Amino acid sequence: MKFSTLRLLGSKNFYITTPIFYVNSQPHIGHLYTAVLADAKSRWKQIKKEGVVFSTGTDEHGYKIQKKAALENSKCLNFCDKISGEFKSLFDQCNIEYSDYVRTTQTRHKNAVLKFWKTLNSKSYIYKSSYSGWYSVNDECFLSNDEVEDALDSNGSTVKVSKESGHVVEYTSESNYMFRLSEFKNKLRKYLSSEVIIPKNYLDNLYNQIDCLEDLSVSRESTRVFWGIPVPDDESQIIYVWLDALVNYLTVAGYPDKNKMAGTWPPNVHVIGKDILRFHAIYWPAFLMAAGISLPKNILCHGHWLMDNRKMSKSLGNVIDPFDILKKYNSDAVRYYLLREGVPGSDCNLDVKNFTKFINVELANTLGNLYQRCLPFNKELVYPLYEDIKSELTESDNTLLENLNMLKHKCDEHFELFNFYLGIQEIMAVLRMTNGLVQEYKPWELVKSNCDLDKKKIKKLLFIVFESLRISALVLQPIVPNLCQDLLDRLNVDLDQRYFSNASINQNQNKQKYILNKSDVLFKRL
Repeated sequence: MKFSTLRLLGSKNFYITTPIFYVNSQPHIGHLYTAVLADAKSRWKQIKKEGVVFSTGTDEHGYKIQKKAALENSKCLNFCDKISGEFKSLFDQCNIEYSDYVRTTQTRHKNAVLKFWKTLNSKSYIYKSSYSGWYSVNDECFLSNDEVEDALDSNGSTVKVSKESGHVVEYTSESNYMFRLSEFKNKLRKYLSSEVIIPKNYLDNLYNQIDCLEDLSVSRESTRVFWGIPVPDDESQIIYVWLDALVNYLTVAGYPDKNKMAGTWPPNVHVIGKDILRFHAIYWPAFLMAAGISLPKNILCHGHWLMDNRKMSKSLGNVIDPFDILKKYNSDAVRYYLLREGVPGSDCNLDVKNFTKFINVELANTLGNLYQRCLPFNKELVYPLYEDIKSELTESDNTLLENLNMLKHKCDEHFELFNFYLGIQEIMAVLRMTNGLVQEYKPWELVKSNCDLDKKKIKKLLFIVFESLRISALVLQPIVPNLCQDLLDRLNVDLDQRYFSNASINQNQNKQKYILNKSDVLFKRL
């Protein structure tokens, strides 16, 4: 079921974003996790019949890009086209249903950045000055003395590195444009105190950074960095890559056209990794405050993915290529594992054994087998009506039905906070209860009986199992969309009956329905 048509024109949409991903290297599993998190939330909102704008894309300017392009003997734009295409391909393969894919090399974005710069400048928040300090090329970030420390490089020599990222920094002296970031300390503290950051465990570090804020260099000399957007009326300077990149959220919203922005801005949530929290929770709101533009409502910050509980690194040989995983498994399996194992508030460990276990035990067995095991005793393919079985319901039957009625509300509570793993646990608990009921009733024995009472038991059990599968599939749609579409098709659920409001026991159906005659395996074991 395609939900992308649910963008509402003329009314306020739920605006969710991923960061635009830097094209200095190929996409990795962390990029995919960010996109899957945002996509799952977007789909959940659309299942609730809310209009959604979901943006992603690529960040394509800066020194690292021009350096990488030169190493590959490629023109900068050609290099960006190639890597941006890889991100787009990855997201398409993993069923990421974005509504906008923005690139910083697009004309619409350049126009937005130039307008935003001119706005900041007209309000006297930008001034020309000489800048001397530390710069991390890897992080594309200026750092104060308090934010760097000594470390040993691979040769045993002492170098300066960023305390936060560990990347080597270099001391630079330039004539740059500066942004009056230090003026926003109190406003930033107030903004962050309003439960903007999800989860809260990242807040203390942000407050510490705010205490040390200095004015920020927002341009680089074009003799050093030529691949970017020139400062208006001064082509000797290139706009700082992070100022350029962050404006992408305004670009998607239609900035500076206020009529277009009215249906989208401000963003409801930016979904980001913890390594870029500073830029989204400090620089970005300060820029917006200075420009007089309303601020993002929330920032969802997630941890990193580890391999064997160690940070993924080419030197360690433990980097996982997301394309390889998708090729080996499938998009639903990858999405399920990332959302089942991923806990946004902490780092997550990618364990291949757990991957196989979760998929086989939960998707293939708990969900898939529940469907398969009902087929042999339902030759007529009937989907029983509630009216026909309600008088046969026992206390344990009703307990399960009550749990099914509560399931969408429990999922909503968890999904709204991006805790998809908790929602999945609730769904699997209900499916296990349903499997337990099948074991209790033993339909493979009842089907041999000619007793009317046993036939009624089978009919009742079919209703409960099919309702359990239907409701579970409805709330699992954001997580495993292809699998759920297949299951809902098999259960013959109409397309206009696949929303949040439909995820309750159907007591009002009065016309006999039938499931499709489709007996092949719903989800194959890995």
